[in-house]
Amino acid sequence: MPLPPPSQEQLQASDRLVRYIQSEIQKSGGWISFARYMERALYSPGLGYYSGGPAKFGGEGDFVTAPQISPLFGRLLARQFAEVLKQTGGGILELGAGTGLLASQILSELRALNVEAKYSILEVSGALRARQQETLREFSPSSQPFSREGSRSEFILWLDSLPEKISGVIFGNEVLDALPVHLIHWTRNGPMERGVGMGETGFCWEDRSIADPLLLESARALNLPDGHISEINLAAPALIKTLGERLESGLILFIDYGFGRSEYYHPQRHMGTLMAHYRHHALDDPFYLPGLCDLTAHVDFTAIADAALDSGMQVCGYTTQANFLLAGGITHLLSETPPDSAANYLPLSTGVQKLLSPAEMGELFKVIGLTRACACPSGFALGDQRHRL
Repeated sequence: MPLPPPSQEQLQASDRLVRYIQSEIQKSGGWISFARYMERALYSPGLGYYSGGPAKFGGEGDFVTAPQISPLFGRLLARQFAEVLKQTGGGILELGAGTGLLASQILSELRALNVEAKYSILEVSGALRARQQETLREFSPSSQPFSREGSRSEFILWLDSLPEKISGVIFGNEVLDALPVHLIHWTRNGPMERGVGMGETGFCWEDRSIADPLLLESARALNLPDGHISEINLAAPALIKTLGERLESGLILFIDYGFGRSEYYHPQRHMGTLMAHYRHHALDDPFYLPGLCDLTAHVDFTAIADAALDSGMQVCGYTTQANFLLAGGITHLLSETPPDSAANYLPLSTGVQKLLSPAEMGELFKVIGLTRACACPSGFALGDQRHRL
């Protein structure tokens, strides 16, 4: 099936990004790491996938996320977060808020529960920040107070950097998979870093010796067979360590697709997990239309857990998205809509099935909870899989 063609304007934007990356490759001696390429392809100001261009999410974009599938996803998260907020008296910090739809669902549910919380967003994309501000206009500083009683003045804030101290909830939905990854090729001469050079027809793969001591140590520790190609994400554990150092009390929660390390680097997964996403098509060519394709890799949740423990946090839970949603009460939320009201019930029921189904998001997506001076929320009461980390 042929891929949907981009517009002339989109092609021109992609060409500008290609020239930008080519210039960096030339200035770097003809080679850059794939992590650098991925960073540029996704986040170059005005040119990268998340920094401009057409819609990314939903039917008109390149992929669909859980809050677009069902509003019950955000309602359930809000109830989980309310458990933590009651303990800590803190706020909520969302990393990478997409369109702002999930934040809207969470804030609306907290309002219905009459739970007080400041809600902050850390967003690196100016284009997405603008879209979030439009989506969340009712929660802006100029809007009416958040409480029905009119006694509260909390509103949503956008941050340019992480706060020095954080209490409450820090979370990200499909954030870790978009962090730049290094590609490693294990050979008979040891692990090599697979980076990006320039060929006659454009970008091409080129292996070089691993210069970063941490990356080399990580690659050697995996001890994979010759010919194995996979990713090592140094950015995700670094983020977890930074968050852990700043979290005084509360919960860090990430939802994403991935595995524990033994599954991630299984010999049968010898070509890694790196994928490009374009108009709801999954591609194995990360050089296809740079700036118009999303680039992702699955999450090594063992690396996330190790970083949390190194930062003095506890891994309070690790389970599938299906288990987390069921334990958190998503079927109870669904039951609030009468089944005989087909126009309302059927879309909600269909969405819940997609969130829970092993063939959809239920098994591949995992939820990990990291805590400091805080009890684990109830969503981790079912199907504990920490033994798989």
